[in-house]
Amino acid sequence: MKKILFICSQNKLRSPTAETVFSNNPKWEVHSAGLNNNAEVPLGLEDVLWADYIFVMEKRHITKLKRAFRSELKNQKIICLNIPDNYAYMDEELVKILKNSVPKYVK
Repeated sequence: MKKILFICSQNKLRSPTAETVFSNNPKWEVHSAGLNNNAEVPLGLEDVLWADYIFVMEKRHITKLKRAFRSELKNQKIICLNIPDNYAYMDEELVKILKNSVPKYVK
């Protein structure tokens, strides 16, 4: 079972959409969180340690992730999807982007 974590800033639109899109994959366990302190579900140490794959939506998320959890980031594969914060939750175009990009990174 692959453990996949999706991260954005607030955990309101992009990462929850990704979690929903891939939640029915029987070979994946998925969660989402936000990097901001006031996120709907703030990213915690247990999330980082749990994940095999960490997908972030923007390059700046990698910087924030490494600043907060550098010593805990060891075996996780970190992938930036380069998805800007201009989509609504479950936006058709966002779902399409996620379905076309995420699976090719998970081995």
